[in-house]
Parts: sequence; structure tokens; C-alpha cells
Amino acid sequence: MSDLLQYHKNPISLREGKVFLDGLEVFDSVKCEIKFTPDVWTGRQLGDRSASSRWLGYSITGSITRRRTTAWLKDTIKGYIDSGKTPEFTIQGIMNDAGSEYYDTNGSDTVTVVGVVLTGDLNLLNLDADGQVLDDVIGFNAKAMV
Repeated sequence: MSDLLQYHKNPISLREGKVFLDGLEVFDSVKCEIKFTPDVWTGRQLGDRSASSRWLGYSITGSITRRRTTAWLKDTIKGYIDSGKTPEFTIQGIMNDAGSEYYDTNGSDTVTVVGVVLTGDLNLLNLDADGQVLDDVIGFNAKAMV
């Protein structure tokens, strides 16, 4: 018998993965994004027809979307209010779609970021007469990727 998929491709399914916060799996996670954005200098010298570019630094940002099933976020906020100390976390995302061509070549893909500090609006309470499901979107900055 020839290859099972002779005519079709197996791109990565974004449904296959896990998210961990300080080593504990976020079982109510719906989405996770971790992005690297370089700080780029661009310039030219006399006689150059095109500009040169150089990375001078970077930002690591992202977000986790989760269905609220625990009081974790509220407890984290209360902990900051009581202590005045910025909460810092480690986030790890694992993409493990065993049915994809990427997995066949590379195995699971893991990204771990440290020094994570939550950013943006953090919802304490949401009510909706339409009865929608509550998803918290939690933005963050990270200090480094390990």
C-alpha cells in the first residue's frame, strides 16, 4: 500500500496543545499566543540605495484566553493589592499535533517564557443578559524565552 495521504496535506491543527502556568496545566485554556517582536533599527549611509536593518532588542508578548473555572485571576490581583509585589509567572505552551506533517518532522513544539507579568485589563466580573460563555483574555509581557 502506498502512503496513506497521497493527495492531501496535514497542516498543524491549532486545537492540539497544552498550556502550563507555573508548571500547572491550564485545563480551561481556549487559546494561547506568544509573540516575539524585534526592535529594529533601519538606516543608510551616503551612497546606499537600500537601507540596512539591525535587531537592537526585542519584546515578548502574548495572551492566554481561558474559560473561567477558578478564582485564580481574582486571587492573583488580591495578592498584589495586599502585598504590593508584582506577580511573576512562567508560561509554557506545547503544540503536539501528532497527525501533522510538522510533528512528523519536528515532534512537539514547546515554547517557555519566564518573567511573565500580566498586562492590560483584567476582568473581575462580567455579566451579560445574552448569556454568553465567559472567556478571560489575559495579556502578558515576558522577560525571556528559555
